[in-house]
Amino acid sequence: MAGPFPTPNIGDGWMPSSGVLAAEDSLGHDVLVDWCLALLTGAAGGADRKTPSLRWIGGPAAGTDCDRHHWARSDLNYWPRVWAARALRYAWDDRAAGPVIAGLDDDAWRVREHCCAVVGLRELADAADRLAELTDPDQEDAPRVRTAAVKALAQVGEFEHGDALQRAMIDPDRKVRDAADAALERLAERIDRPLR
Repeated sequence: MAGPFPTPNIGDGWMPSSGVLAAEDSLGHDVLVDWCLALLTGAAGGADRKTPSLRWIGGPAAGTDCDRHHWARSDLNYWPRVWAARALRYAWDDRAAGPVIAGLDDDAWRVREHCCAVVGLRELADAADRLAELTDPDQEDAPRVRTAAVKALAQVGEFEHGDALQRAMIDPDRKVRDAADAALERLAERIDRPLR
């Protein structure tokens, strides 16, 4: 990845999708995806001055380029990975499949949540078994991750994953239960087989 890179123009109406599309236009698809993968896998960090500005994918929350050292702090260093995973929802390349699936095991729940969403959106069926594990509150304590895993499982799961969705119907968190109810319907429809 070679710079120098253009500086993003972040306006008041910045949205993740528009920021990523602007980054793709300015940086190029391959550079953007390579950078997101480097962030997601830890090959690059938020403080790395040899990479594009985090403002492309993090928007105003990323601060200024002078704030890059901020994202190296151990209590905040997961945010660039979150933004990278989220960016892959809008700028996709098949070579991102492995790193996104690996992101389901990230230490930060926000990264796991976004990777679940990308797995469902991009229909990465190789992640189905891991998603089923992430629906279990004994294995995943963040309700937002369990909810995202349930929703993604509806998109990539098979008949055998219906059991995980059935168990999610009694999750302690209401949002997980509601998502599981909808996911069971969607999965049954997708595989054309009853699950209840």
